[in-house]
Amino acid sequence: MLWDALTDGQWGTSTLPLAVLLLAMAIDLIAGDPKGLYRLLPHPVVLMGGLIGLLTRALNRQGLARHTRILLGALCVVLVVGIFGGLGAAIHALLADLPFGWIVEALLASSLLAFRGLYDAVKAVVRGLGENLEAGRTAVSHIVGRDPASLDAAGVARAAAESAAENFSDGFVAPVFWFLLLGLPGLLAYKAVNTLDSMIGHRNARFEAFGKVAARLDDAVNFLPARLAGLLLVLAALVVPAASAGRAWRTMRRDAPKHRSPNAGWQEAALAGALGIALAGPRQYGGQVVEDHWMGDGHRNVTVEDLTRVLDLYLAAGALLFAAVAGGLLAA
Repeated sequence: MLWDALTDGQWGTSTLPLAVLLLAMAIDLIAGDPKGLYRLLPHPVVLMGGLIGLLTRALNRQGLARHTRILLGALCVVLVVGIFGGLGAAIHALLADLPFGWIVEALLASSLLAFRGLYDAVKAVVRGLGENLEAGRTAVSHIVGRDPASLDAAGVARAAAESAAENFSDGFVAPVFWFLLLGLPGLLAYKAVNTLDSMIGHRNARFEAFGKVAARLDDAVNFLPARLAGLLLVLAALVVPAASAGRAWRTMRRDAPKHRSPNAGWQEAALAGALGIALAGPRQYGGQVVEDHWMGDGHRNVTVEDLTRVLDLYLAAGALLFAAVAGGLLAA
């Protein structure tokens, strides 16, 4: 039955989308982002970034009235999300007619998941801090936007922990969520929204108006995945030694609504509570200090040992999502 569902290439079965997703998750876990491949072929996010940059240069004119720039920013969002969502639908329709087109679709979907990539990036921070502070700063500069030179060893470790928490949602849980909901078109549309927010969703003179719709849409599409990611981290604390699921749950409910982001606090507070550390708080970006509430009331001097436990919790939470998808496939 399962083999028939996989080889007939029809989305009418209940097994095929789950099989595609599970294979994509497995490919990402094993291979991550194959850098050699993307020297030959452009990564989908690179294509998104190119289109966003082109539209931004054409539409984001500083001399225009604020409401006009908001409308032009909305047009940019509609074009980018529509193009890549439509491209996903076209690719899916094309592959659906091929006997093993679902494997190709899984390969494409895997390029839009970042579970392995984020693990490797945070692990690099652990190795860097194990050598010296400068190596840790260099490693963390690849995954956070704050000023690495302003961070001491605890700041580097804390920044890496926050990145692991937040990007667990943005890079893994949310893409899985939107693939389950809307298939490949939903996954590509989500990544388009995410890329738009990272490029133009900034609160500065250049993008505050033009990127407003992109930022608000990113908040909306991450609303449910962020809370699901927080819950997965709470549940993962049940199986990670020295972690506390009860403390994770209480800290998440208490502190997440205080975070300056409507979504990031759920994962950060859950992780902080689970491991007895404190995350977020005041941070420095581009020479400016951004004030924020602390997530968790544990110790702020996060260590390399704490960061290793962060990775343990991250792996356990990811395993729970793998198990949920696999269980759904078996039950279908």
